[in-house]
Amino acid sequence: MILQQLLNGIMLGGTYALLALGYTLIFGILRMLHIAHGEVFMVGALIGLNLVLLAGVNIYLALLGGLIGAALVGILVERVAIRPLRREGQPLPLLAPLISTLGVGLILQDLAVKYYGGRQVRFPETIEIVSYQLGPVVVTSVQVIIILTSLLLMVTLNLFLRGNVMGKAMRAVAENARTASLLGININRVILLTFAIASGLAGAAGVLVGLTYGAISPFMGVEIGLKGFAIIVIGGLGSIVGAMVAGLAIGLVEV
Repeated sequence: MILQQLLNGIMLGGTYALLALGYTLIFGILRMLHIAHGEVFMVGALIGLNLVLLAGVNIYLALLGGLIGAALVGILVERVAIRPLRREGQPLPLLAPLISTLGVGLILQDLAVKYYGGRQVRFPETIEIVSYQLGPVVVTSVQVIIILTSLLLMVTLNLFLRGNVMGKAMRAVAENARTASLLGININRVILLTFAIASGLAGAAGVLVGLTYGAISPFMGVEIGLKGFAIIVIGGLGSIVGAMVAGLAIGLVEV
């Protein structure tokens, strides 16, 4: 029983970690909390749902669509709600981005309610559920997909930040934006990329949560967004590894 619950906790914690990584990336670059991040997560889930229902795609394409769609929403949020507040060479004001992203979150939630209503929507089964008996633990094909996808995205992000030129630029801006700008790094491009990556991870997490619970709703971003805040506080604000570990820990504790 304990081993089974540990497996369930890792599965749930992996999705929480993906969401929290988005919060952490944005906070590390801009030193701000993205209030609408939970709603971007919800939008990714709804995009995945529409791809399954309307286009009849499998879960892998739904995941990719949710990731890309949420990334595009993140880019739009940065251009509309964040960039107009920034001044060259100056940090963001404290309250303005909070209010701005809160407004974006309300707009996204209201649009989802208008389209879907205020009820849960069933996420259809897109794969055949197969159970594997590993000693005292039963592992399903859904759990395998969720855990492997979460781990793959977390490892890919870590490798990107450490080995890619743009990943190194993101780390440099997080360390000191003014110095990074003097060294020739395009700050606007880095911030835009950060929002795209953070939102894409949230969108993928939204589809995984829909696959986990079999249902999504326009209000799902509120609850899980609060959990994301808790995770980044526990893991350390701006810490990538801390967000991963704390996300898994919260999942285990919740289960």
